Parts: sequence; C-alpha cells; structure tokens
Amino acid sequence: MHELGVVIEVVRQVEQFAGENALTGKIEALVLQIGELSSMVPAYIEAVYPAAIEGTILEQARLEIEVLPANARCRACGKAFNAKERKGVCPQCGGKELELLGGREFCIKEIAVAL
Repeated sequence: MHELGVVIEVVRQVEQFAGENALTGKIEALVLQIGELSSMVPAYIEAVYPAAIEGTILEQARLEIEVLPANARCRACGKAFNAKERKGVCPQCGGKELELLGGREFCIKEIAVAL
C-alpha cells in the first residue's frame, strides 16, 4: 500500500504551501481529486489519512475526496464516454481505439481555511 507515502507527501506539500502563503487560520478541510484510473485507491487514502496527519497542521482537517471519471473519446466516431463503465468499448460504434480524456489524476484541489 503506497498510499501512506503519497498522503505524507501531500501533507508536506500543504505544510509548505501554508508556510509560503502565511496561512494563519485553522485548516478545516483538504479536498483531493482522484481519477478512476489512478493508482490511488480512495478507500486506502481515507484509511491512512489519520496516521499521516497526526501532529501536523492538518490534524483537525477533514478529508474530502472527489473521484473523477475515466472519460475517453472514441477515435473512430468521436463519441465521449466513461471508459471504465463501458470497459473500454465505445457505446456508439463498438470501437476500442480510445483517447483518454481524464481519470488518471491525483491532485490537491482545495485547502479550506477558517478565517
């Protein structure tokens, strides 16, 4: 489970951002975006989050995760669809040549700070 190391790095980045921007309010929430095809498993991120934030500026912050769809476009007909739901097969023409539009993301979307 590599999620713990990743969440520890996220905490480090948030702490660095807070220091560089002189954030003085309490961090109330951390919002992460995770793509459906990312190597990160949202349930594992949630499981390791308490251990990763212990003793940090995020210690009281709740974690919110937004799962981003694995959208793709069929190269044959141009139809956009969720590649994971459709198992990589275009619902319009049955094509399997896809251009992935999203779904591999893993990013910090928001740091909510109380003023």
